[in-house]
Amino acid sequence: QVQLVESGGGLVQAGGSLRLSCAASGLTFSRHVMGWFRQAPGKERELVGAISWSGGRTYYVNSVKGRFTISRDNAKNTVYMQMNSLRPEDTAVYYCAADRITGQPVVVSVREYDYWGPGTQVTVSS
Repeated sequence: QVQLVESGGGLVQAGGSLRLSCAASGLTFSRHVMGWFRQAPGKERELVGAISWSGGRTYYVNSVKGRFTISRDNAKNTVYMQMNSLRPEDTAVYYCAADRITGQPVVVSVREYDYWGPGTQVTVSS
């Protein structure tokens, strides 16, 4: 009965900001590395960033470093991604995911994530 539900997507102009949230249930949240992925039409699903069990370590793909920030609140079973200075190329469906408890603080392979939300659309206009 694992469930991940994203929220916070929408339409923004280039240079604007959004904050995505992902509420989790049905798992021991603090045992999982949490990741954010995105997929645009015709493109492969891409890892945007990930955060370790208690938030002590984070990873970001180079294209979003300095613009996006991932955080988590284990008491609320929720992970967040603040997105600033948005660009049209950030347009995609954004997915929240939980790893299969790999034991590693940073998980970058899509193959290691077993649980997924349905996604939320982010559209950045110019």
